[in-house]
Amino acid sequence: MSSNTADEPAIGVVGGSGLYEMEGFEDIRALTVDTPFGGPSDKVVTGRIGGRRVCFLPRHGVGHRFLPHEINHRANIWALRSLGVRWLISVTAVGSLREELAPRDIVVPDQLIDRTGTGAKHTFFGNGIAAHVGFADPYCGDLRENLLAAARSLAPKVHDGGAYLCMNGPAFSTRAEAEFHRIIGADIIGMTNGPEARLCREAEISCAALALVTDYDCWKKDEAAVEVDAVIENLHANSALAKRIIRDVVGRIPETPASAAHRALDAAVFTAPALWPAKTAEDLAPILGRYLASVSPGNS
Repeated sequence: MSSNTADEPAIGVVGGSGLYEMEGFEDIRALTVDTPFGGPSDKVVTGRIGGRRVCFLPRHGVGHRFLPHEINHRANIWALRSLGVRWLISVTAVGSLREELAPRDIVVPDQLIDRTGTGAKHTFFGNGIAAHVGFADPYCGDLRENLLAAARSLAPKVHDGGAYLCMNGPAFSTRAEAEFHRIIGADIIGMTNGPEARLCREAEISCAALALVTDYDCWKKDEAAVEVDAVIENLHANSALAKRIIRDVVGRIPETPASAAHRALDAAVFTAPALWPAKTAEDLAPILGRYLASVSPGNS
């Protein structure tokens, strides 16, 4: 890919492997991206929708080959950022923890509870460069508003806000865990969006989630406990709708990155640039590019 194309701000979509199979997606190419953090889940499929550059990445790989805890989130987000992605729509299947959030409803969450265990694999920093991004509001308000507008124009039931709880899989919750998640204020539950949202913030990517409700988890005693066939049936029912929403929201997103998320590192990097190890700075070049243009990192 030419540097001119990579420099053009792009819209990213992470979700199922068939999301890019939609009307109006043109100039399609599949790109293999090597990253300092290993391989992404799969090739990145790039193209244009209404003239805007869009990059799709199947979260679990084509054919759903990776379990949630096996996903290399750092490689996925780094790959997208290296291709110029500045907005990311995370399409995600979730269980509902609230009566009013019914299967086949759509939720655009505004909060996040991450119980996956945040560690080295959920940050780009370390190895000589320390950074602590603000994460009080984990989803970009500007992108959420655009996503809500697109969803409301197309979907029968859309919910504005809610707390997404990200748990470790691959098994679903026990009934006791589901009740605990309700008590602590979670509204929907999934297994992937916590690391994605954190890494997007570090990469100065505006991120929002399009959550597709597939089931009532297992807390609702008058409903059957989570069954994979029901989850898949409801997910397939919403997949066509999700494609329409994505196609619509692309035209609503500004062409120039201008939200607070796009400058998340302004006050977040604690290590003076003169002390940055050259290898770490090189690895993080897609993320720290605007800093590297004006400083010369160390050679350690």
